[in-house]
Amino acid sequence: MTNPVPSQPSELDQLPDRDPQETAEWRESLDAVARAAGPQRASYLVRRTVEHAQRSGLPVPSLLETDYVNTIPTGAEPAYPGDEAMESRITAWNRWNAAAMVTRGSRFGVGGHIATFASAAWLYETGFQHFFRGKDGLADGGGSGDQLYIQGHASPGVYARAFLDGRLTEAHLDNFRQEAGGRGIPSYPHPRRLPWMWEFPTVSMGLGPLSAVYQARFNRYLEHRGIKDTSDSRVWAFLGDGEMDEPESTAALALAGREGLDNLTFVVNCNLQRLDGPVRANFKIVQELEAQFRAAGWNVVKSLWGSAWDELLRLDTAGALLRRLREVPDAQFQTYATRDAAYIREHFFGADPALVEMARLLSDDRILECFHTSRAGHEPRKVYAAYRAAVEHKGAPTVILAQTVKGWTLGPGFESRNANHQMKKLSGKEFRAMRDLLELPIPDSALDEELVPYAHPGADSPEVRYLQERRAALGGPAPARRVHPVALPEPAERPFAALAKGSGSQEIATTMAFVRLVKDLMRDKETGHRWVPIVPDEARTFGMEALFPSAGIYSPLGQTYEPVDRDQLMYYKEARNGQILNEGITEAGAMADFTAAATAYATHGEPMIPFYIFYSMFGWQRTADQFWALADQLGRGFVIGATAGRTTLTGEGLQHADGHSPLIAATNPAALSYDPAFAYEIGVIVREGLRRMYGPDTGEDRDVFYYLTVYNEPKPQPAMPEGVEEGIVRGLYRFREGEQLGSDAPRIQLLASGTAIHWALDAQRLLAREWGVSADVWSATSWGELRRDALECDEALLRGEDRTPYVTRVLEGAPGPVLAVSDWMRQVPDQISQWVPQDYSSLGTDGFGLSDTRENARRHFGVDAESIVVAALAQLARRGEVKRETVARAAGEYGIG
Repeated sequence: MTNPVPSQPSELDQLPDRDPQETAEWRESLDAVARAAGPQRASYLVRRTVEHAQRSGLPVPSLLETDYVNTIPTGAEPAYPGDEAMESRITAWNRWNAAAMVTRGSRFGVGGHIATFASAAWLYETGFQHFFRGKDGLADGGGSGDQLYIQGHASPGVYARAFLDGRLTEAHLDNFRQEAGGRGIPSYPHPRRLPWMWEFPTVSMGLGPLSAVYQARFNRYLEHRGIKDTSDSRVWAFLGDGEMDEPESTAALALAGREGLDNLTFVVNCNLQRLDGPVRANFKIVQELEAQFRAAGWNVVKSLWGSAWDELLRLDTAGALLRRLREVPDAQFQTYATRDAAYIREHFFGADPALVEMARLLSDDRILECFHTSRAGHEPRKVYAAYRAAVEHKGAPTVILAQTVKGWTLGPGFESRNANHQMKKLSGKEFRAMRDLLELPIPDSALDEELVPYAHPGADSPEVRYLQERRAALGGPAPARRVHPVALPEPAERPFAALAKGSGSQEIATTMAFVRLVKDLMRDKETGHRWVPIVPDEARTFGMEALFPSAGIYSPLGQTYEPVDRDQLMYYKEARNGQILNEGITEAGAMADFTAAATAYATHGEPMIPFYIFYSMFGWQRTADQFWALADQLGRGFVIGATAGRTTLTGEGLQHADGHSPLIAATNPAALSYDPAFAYEIGVIVREGLRRMYGPDTGEDRDVFYYLTVYNEPKPQPAMPEGVEEGIVRGLYRFREGEQLGSDAPRIQLLASGTAIHWALDAQRLLAREWGVSADVWSATSWGELRRDALECDEALLRGEDRTPYVTRVLEGAPGPVLAVSDWMRQVPDQISQWVPQDYSSLGTDGFGLSDTRENARRHFGVDAESIVVAALAQLARRGEVKRETVARAAGEYGIG
């Protein structure tokens, strides 16, 4: 028998077929089954064969999608290790208090979310009772515990559990979302607001899953580098199915699959609803997510149906139920959860004669149970089985797709309703119905129609004792954030001294100066191993390739190939204990790396010193939300905007020319922003940052991070003048006084930051030699820190204290007006204008960038030396200190205007 020609080309056509007749017989057998027993039977046999082949180790592609049923059959579920009745009572108390807290808060208009936790209660409770490890023992070298990324809208349930456990009081709950008085608790997981409980801010949707992947990856990094044994630490990320639409939610799935992060578990609460309606009204979000995760190399566990569905699946001998489950869109399932049995019989079972026959065997109560309440996410045995499968799986991360009903146990007014995300309270009648459903011993006399009470079984009740015993067995309370202060020794003087002495006639860009400093600091015997260089595939642009062979690029596989540049001194070296995190073209991934490293002092009790160096334009502009989350998570470290400024990056054009990042950074209260002009300023700032963030506690706010802008324009680096350290740190000092031109000569103060100081110095010479004006040049290392200090002084005035801002005090008495200039838009230096005692004006690079030489770009924006001269003369002319025609003459001579 000859092999028939396939109707469609196949990739297998290019491979030799050793036995075409055998191949044809296999095809014919499958066709025969399809004709005799139907396509469902043929499909079943093929899938069984593929499954057997995979388990036997045969190299066959995996399926991206399976049937719309549980991955773990009921008969394969492990024995449940807990007291299910006791845990049901604990969960009931938590459900009640979560709803009561939000309802009571609605009196003050502060709102809250009820429906999310109602759907996910067992997803959390099962983990807290049996899986989530605490941090007790960290101080004496114990484990790090598990890292829990709690879904933001589920926070009321976690607060309710902490109340039951005794970690929160009724007063705390009654001040939910009311923090201004100092007694409240934050709306969502916010480490900055409740630092003893929350580790990770998650309510900016999408950042939780992204951060969780890189946290799990950083845990491995610490272990592979011999810094911390994190082998018993697992990352759990609780997510909403609607949240998975955020691009950040799925941005790092391939990384987790590629690196086999089996210390990571995603739990996606598939209640089929997002904020305004169905997640996939006309499709199936569970099946879509399964295909995405499987394609990325994840282990997928679907936990969809409760035990009531077992009977229906046993009756499905023809596969009609599986077909129907697969074809019904999510929005229709949401409708089934709210309709009566007659509707479900007609619209679900009535679609197939085989299902009509099945429905005749089912009572109305069983149909309602299946379609209204029986979801695997509401049954602790199903959830436990899924979690156990996740922690036992090796070689890949696991995602659990758990199906629930949004608003479950809150009554028909909440369950599966599109509007339930915006519903903030239950009525007295609804609370009574909820009490009866949960079987809580709360008398009617305690149920005030206007002010429902909190409920607690008592500090010595069996429920509380059980809860606390389970948490003790798992290593203490969770979630919990612990900080064990570890002061790092001050690094050696030599790296800083090298920058302080200058470069002589050699021209060095400040980007290179910073890289050289860190390279030297990474050699420090005490702290060098704690530096974590992070770069999104631009290391060679920043001159960091010298670190490749010495520090190595982190890879959990090491280097399985011979690099093409192995015969060169600075070859591309990957290593399992590599120190550099070179993430490829992903600023979001690099920021997630940075956050994990910047908070390791709390997460793992290991202070790390990350520095994240990025193309200036693609840092804050792309990932400002992650910078905010970093601040909320109390991260520490250095972020470096390299190739900074609007005009220093020759020829790159609009999208690469950064003129506004320091302005975005100024909106972040934890960011200490610096725009250093010289190499020695970088040394002073980094040294101060190490002291403040990692040295002995002096009472200052240590939970900050330093943002430095560095430039790619080579310039001779001067030696550090004496006595300028305070000015560098605080933001302003006089770098060079103007020439003494006589008592009648006009005077002006030029304030410049970053590379703009070189234009100001050229302008200083031109003003003196060609126009008889004496100009002092000041280095403004931080417009932001000058403003921060001034704002603090303004606040002090409201308390009756008389404090003068540093910028006011330093400039007090300096003769003439002030002209500020930078390679940034004018709003950056204008941050300090109201506290400058002199007449103030500024120059900057407002507008869009463009491709050209540095000289032409600076003339275009009016910030080059000649433009500064004209602007200075114009300012003096307004004061009557030079003639107005002098301004026009200067502009004409320089070709400006």
